[in-house]
Amino acid sequence: MNRFINEADGSQTAFLDGNPPARLCEPVKEWIEKNGGEVVCSCPVSQIQLNEDSTVKSLKLSNGTEVIADYYISAVPVDVFKRLVPRQWSTLPYFRQLDELEGIPVINLQLWFDKKLDSTDGLCFSRSPLLSVYADMSNCCAEYANDKRSMLELVFAPCSLDAGAAVNWIAKGDEEIVDAAMKELERLFPLEIGSTAPDDRRANLIKSTVVRVPRSVYAATPGRNKYRPSQESPIDNFVMAGDYATQKYLGSMEGAVLSGKLAAEVVCDKVAGNDERNGIKDVHSSVAREYDEREPVGIVGNGPTAFGGGQQGGCEHP
Repeated sequence: MNRFINEADGSQTAFLDGNPPARLCEPVKEWIEKNGGEVVCSCPVSQIQLNEDSTVKSLKLSNGTEVIADYYISAVPVDVFKRLVPRQWSTLPYFRQLDELEGIPVINLQLWFDKKLDSTDGLCFSRSPLLSVYADMSNCCAEYANDKRSMLELVFAPCSLDAGAAVNWIAKGDEEIVDAAMKELERLFPLEIGSTAPDDRRANLIKSTVVRVPRSVYAATPGRNKYRPSQESPIDNFVMAGDYATQKYLGSMEGAVLSGKLAAEVVCDKVAGNDERNGIKDVHSSVAREYDEREPVGIVGNGPTAFGGGQQGGCEHP
C-alpha cells in the first residue's frame, strides 16, 4: 500500500465500466486477432519442450498440438509455473529461487443488498481483520450502477491458517463465509447493516456469491522480495512476466501489468540487438548453489483453480 501512496496518482483508483471478460479480455483478444495474432482458449500448456542447448523449442498444449515461436513469455501464476519448469532448467538457481515464493488463498465475495448503502465511490481499505478491501460496485462500475441498491465486492483475507487467519476459512462453506463477512460489515456500516440498524435504513442481503482462489498472489512475507526473478532469464528465448517477477509493486493487478510491460521491453531489446538493458537479476546467495535435476510435476486438474484462477463451489488445488 505504501508503494501505491508514493505514486503521484496513488490515491486514485479506477474500475472497468463492466465485467472484465467483456470489457478487458475481449477487446485485447480483438486487437491481437486484428493484428494477425491468435488467442487459443481452453487449451493450456502441458509441457515446455526444449532444444539441446536448453532454449525453448516449442510449447506442447493439452490437445497435443505444438506452438513454435521466436520468443516465449510466461505470465502464469508462480505456483503454476513451478509445475512446468523443465528438468533441464531445474538445476538453475534462477528457477529454483521460485520455490521461495508461494501463493496464498484468497476469497472474493459479491454481496447484493435491497437498499443503497452510504458508501464511497472508490476502493476502500478496511479496518476489518477479515475484509482487506472492498468497493460498492453500484457506485464504482457503470454496469452495476444503481441509485437504490448496493452491490459490494470484497476481498475476504487472510482466509487460511498459513496466511495468518485464526480460522481456515478457505475450507468453510459459503454460508459460514458470508455470515462472517456480514458480521464484519455490521461494524463497518452500523447504521445500515445488522439488527441494530434503524428499520428505515437497514439493508438486507438478497444475493451472494463466494469465489475461492486457493493459490492467489505470492505471500509477501518478510524477505520474499529478494527471490523475485528478473524478466530476463538465463534462457535466451524465454522471458518471465507475472506479478511475482521483479517490479516495484507487490503481487497485484498493477504489478502484473507492469511486469508484462517490462517483459515486452526485454523481447523488443533482444530483437533490436540492444545490449543496454537491465539484464538478469543476481540470484540471492541463499539459493545460489548446485541442484539436482527434478522432473516437472505438471498441472493436476482441469478446473480454473488448477491454473491459478478462482471458482465458486469446490476447488481443485494446483
